[in-house]
Amino acid sequence: MVTKTQAGNNILSIDIGGTSIKSVLLDEGGNMLNEYVKTKTPVEATPKDIVNGIVELVKPFPDTYNRISIGFPGYVKNGVVKTAPNLAKNKWADVDLAQRVANALMKPVRLVNDADQQGLGVVEGKGFEIMFTVGTGFGTALLFDGELLPHLELAHFPINKEEDYDDYIGNRAFEKHGSERWNKRLKKVIEIYKTVFNYDTLYIGGGNSKQIDFKLESNIKLVTNRDGIKGGAKLWKLADKYNIFTVNPEV
Repeated sequence: MVTKTQAGNNILSIDIGGTSIKSVLLDEGGNMLNEYVKTKTPVEATPKDIVNGIVELVKPFPDTYNRISIGFPGYVKNGVVKTAPNLAKNKWADVDLAQRVANALMKPVRLVNDADQQGLGVVEGKGFEIMFTVGTGFGTALLFDGELLPHLELAHFPINKEEDYDDYIGNRAFEKHGSERWNKRLKKVIEIYKTVFNYDTLYIGGGNSKQIDFKLESNIKLVTNRDGIKGGAKLWKLADKYNIFTVNPEV
């Protein structure tokens, strides 16, 4: 239930994935104010599909928010999508998605990579922390003392002659090779990141995190999409810098 003191100052948090679009209303502290809802992402989703999907998904929500946070599965710069490897091919380069959603819902928007938003929602803010998302694709976010670092598309580093990390442990690899081999691959990726980054804590979320069948080290934590979408509130506490960019609706 939204109280009078909360009314009008909440955040609409949206997580766009290759499989589903999820949304919830948050207060400034990241507390969920309504039931978390989701809808299927259309196959080969175009920008128009995504904007229409968001508008339809949030129609039942009370108009008690004055800001929108969006996590997007690709590289984003200043509210503009540069890559979307798991959505429609050749339809997403330089798409001003933040502006389109801002215009559709008439609220200011901050658009970041989906792993960045999820990372903000789950980290403890102590030392060097990394967020993995293992879902339709593979996503990463880097944070230091709770500060979101400039986004790097680490998923697209090659891991062998034929595959990058996205190919290697994305959902297509899970479906092609099965659970046992996929888990061995994920173990290998974790060992590489442990050696390269020497992280203090690694968080793993995304739809396929529930398929992990090996014992994780004490500084590796499994998290849910419900945890991660709360990063939409923290996103609005950050200053405009790096790839944090506020897009206002066009009047």
